[in-house]
Amino acid sequence: MTRRWCTTAARRGLGGTAALALAALLTVLPPASAAAADSGSGYAFAPDAPTVTGATGSTDAVSLQPGTTYRSTLPDKGSRYFRLELAADTTAYVPVTAVPPADATVSASDGIEVSIEDANGTACDYDTARFGAGLSPRPVTAVGRREAGKALCKDAGTYYVVVERAVSGSTTTSPGSWDLEIAPVTEPALTEAGASTAPGTWNSASPEPLTSAPRRRTAGAGFATATPLDQGVWQTGITPGQTLYYAVPVGWGQQLHATVDLGSTSGDSRGYVSAALNLSLYNPVRGYVDDVSLGYDGTQKSSSLDPLPPVAYANRYATGGTESSVRFAGAYYLVVHLTGQTADTFGKGPYGVTLRVRVDGTPNSGPAYAGSPVPKGVFDVSSARGGLGGAAGDDDTAMRALAAGGIGTGTALLLVLGGWTLTARRAQMRANAQKPTA
Repeated sequence: MTRRWCTTAARRGLGGTAALALAALLTVLPPASAAAADSGSGYAFAPDAPTVTGATGSTDAVSLQPGTTYRSTLPDKGSRYFRLELAADTTAYVPVTAVPPADATVSASDGIEVSIEDANGTACDYDTARFGAGLSPRPVTAVGRREAGKALCKDAGTYYVVVERAVSGSTTTSPGSWDLEIAPVTEPALTEAGASTAPGTWNSASPEPLTSAPRRRTAGAGFATATPLDQGVWQTGITPGQTLYYAVPVGWGQQLHATVDLGSTSGDSRGYVSAALNLSLYNPVRGYVDDVSLGYDGTQKSSSLDPLPPVAYANRYATGGTESSVRFAGAYYLVVHLTGQTADTFGKGPYGVTLRVRVDGTPNSGPAYAGSPVPKGVFDVSSARGGLGGAAGDDDTAMRALAAGGIGTGTALLLVLGGWTLTARRAQMRANAQKPTA
């Protein structure tokens, strides 16, 4: 599409500069599917993600390529298999986000389980994600891992990603399939062996909360469309059942701190909703790091994630899951969900949400990898910041208005082309005026 526009512009005399500018605009403006959430679930899947069908057994498992994000479905019963080809020294992470319909009924123990198995059926690792006490259907993400250098699954060859529903035993859970988003990532080995133990000490004290003036920042509706945040105080609105996605670039050696505030209601409703608001943190491969929930009685509430260690490769050797997850630099995702039950007690909203985001420490160069991760730049802060569209500016900036939906892509292009046409006509008139008369 971009190439066709450039060629047409050049043929019609807009000039090289105008054609290049138009191509740049088309690159900045996201496809409609990237800016808008999926109409059935509220989740924004990665734009242009190919759809694959999970097999009921390993024999017919379709191959997944690291660096490509896929869509699939998961039935309410039975496992689904996908295939990976891995080198002996490659660590693989396969995050799977399950998205139930917005009107589904779920129990606290409902969710998904993801594992990676070798050709002999040995489980390298498994991870489970559940909806929790909020009893609200929302996107949940679990990550299967195959870590190079471990006693199990150490050989090169074929591996299988197995996805299934977590068994809850609940009779109230809605039947039917859930949508899936699968985004495999591979991590290369280091050029030389480093420390094999986690850092012994780090600053675990909670920092002073940020008190700067809040700025508005509309959230994304999925990992692929997460809105970037730098350090600061950010505000938005949220409605019951909605899930918000933000991404914070965190470099090697830096610490991330996050606090969430849920504002008071303006009505006279009384009551209490347990686990009304949930704030979850995920690492650059969408692996779970930590979360916190707020009970709500209509008055303002606030809570913070536990202090996290500075991002370091050696954190993977920590015994605690939270510390182990802070193992690489890149985009860390803050995901906010307001349970649908809030509407029954306090109304449909929207409710005010404030995020206080702090990134401490001076970034360092990090470890020396023997190759490139796939996708390239996933563990690089500059790539994360650029790929996420940059974190400068608020919702009232011109480009954000264009990109976020204030003006549609077609309308923006018409405005730009109209301006260029006027400029071209004026330039032609000046050129004609300067021509010598016969």
